[in-house]
Amino acid sequence: MSDRIQLGAATVTRVVEWRLDLPLTMFPETPPEVWRELAPELSPTFWDHSSWHAVVQTWAIEVDGLTVLVDTGVGNGRDRPAMPFLADLDTDFLESLGAAGISPDSVDVVVNTHIHTDHVGWNTTRDNGEWVPTFPNARYLVPEADYRYYHPDNADARGPGRSEEHQARLDASRILFSDSIIPVAEAGQIELWSEDYMVSDSLRLRPAPGHTPGSSVLWLDAGTPAVFVGDLTHSPMQLHRPTDSCVLDEDFAEAAATRRRVLTEATRRRAAVIPAHYPGHGGATVVARGDAFAIDDWLELGAR
Repeated sequence: MSDRIQLGAATVTRVVEWRLDLPLTMFPETPPEVWRELAPELSPTFWDHSSWHAVVQTWAIEVDGLTVLVDTGVGNGRDRPAMPFLADLDTDFLESLGAAGISPDSVDVVVNTHIHTDHVGWNTTRDNGEWVPTFPNARYLVPEADYRYYHPDNADARGPGRSEEHQARLDASRILFSDSIIPVAEAGQIELWSEDYMVSDSLRLRPAPGHTPGSSVLWLDAGTPAVFVGDLTHSPMQLHRPTDSCVLDEDFAEAAATRRRVLTEATRRRAAVIPAHYPGHGGATVVARGDAFAIDDWLELGAR
């Protein structure tokens, strides 16, 4: 198996930037015993007794004559005070992208499913001390709701965070905007969208709010359907417990409702669900099990 698969007429390639282990407390609604009960499915790829496992990765889709990147990871050399474990990285992401046959100049579209640190970082790179778009020929598709919500000019209207940690993340979005969003906007390469947005004949962006106000999913149907769901689910645990949110969700209740809605549609369409952060085979088709969901078949990607 490799990190490239065919989904109908589309070629999908996974490029992993970073691997990390995170505390189980990031799922505040999930009792510890749930993880142990799901151990046969989650261990060792997604969970051990002290942490859950994730990767930061970009999905490249080649379809309809386009090269489309879904999310751009953390990026190198970033100041990330609210998430110091993602600060000042020095990864070979661009080299890995090149090894997959994708050069920055060849990218036609960049999709940011939402504006979080680990989804927009490689939007830009440093050039003579300035942040400039990494993909000079690409349209960057950014959800308008997120752009308005996280824009530094909206800090007062946004209101206070629900906790000190949440407020720190909101405050840090000013830095993220300055290095990963504003330079692309100033270059005239950002296109804000809302409602449904047709990227091409085979690709459609649709709102999926909750994790952030503008969180979105990208539906692919080039003969074999799939949906790239960003942070709709961080762990397969949330398939079994779709109402359990991650602490990084802006609106827990809305995130849970959206998760159930999108997963239900994916089961009905027999579409592969491809999250941003699943290690292992990266994604799977799922089936409904009462009020929850279960893995049907994993993608035929090498287990990373």
